[in-house]
Amino acid sequence: MPSMLRNTKTRYGWTAIVLHWLIAALFIGQFALGLVMIRVASQRTSFELIQLHKSFGFLLLGLVLVRIGWRLGNKSPELPDEVGPMERRVAPSVHLALYVTQLAVPLSGWVLVSVSVLEIPSMPFNLFLMPHLPIGVSEQAENFWIFGHRWLAYAGIALVVLHILAAFRHHFWLRDVVLVRMIAPFLDRRPRRQE
Repeated sequence: MPSMLRNTKTRYGWTAIVLHWLIAALFIGQFALGLVMIRVASQRTSFELIQLHKSFGFLLLGLVLVRIGWRLGNKSPELPDEVGPMERRVAPSVHLALYVTQLAVPLSGWVLVSVSVLEIPSMPFNLFLMPHLPIGVSEQAENFWIFGHRWLAYAGIALVVLHILAAFRHHFWLRDVVLVRMIAPFLDRRPRRQE
């Protein structure tokens, strides 16, 4: 079982798989929560949703940092032979862009709450006080970071959609192991063709 925690040349280990799906669910959930929290009529409910959004944002940031550390210490499985040269060049860039946006979105949110003129403390899951970043508070900065945080989130979701479409292409059209090996370490076989 310990050998299934780490990546090999042909498959992902449990650590990479769990981090991948947990971060994916959090990232997509955060996007949905962000859309809902600014459209709620009740100020109290909106405030509570914003606090929840901040809590999950800090959790997401921590998990992404762990995942990047794990990725640097564990080589990713090689792409199947069927993957063409263009996709071999593009895939690393898309993965890098995903990591960058997964870091940039929660970081920009942290900057946003740090520069906000409201100066509302952040208490992730009501467990501890997360200090604001040591940067100047101003309405102009707050407006800039509201815009930046929003558009980084949209860019991140666009990359997630592209990533999902590529995974489906591998699974349903190319019928290779790219998607199945991100489900469990023992699923490193090619999907069966429907006759």
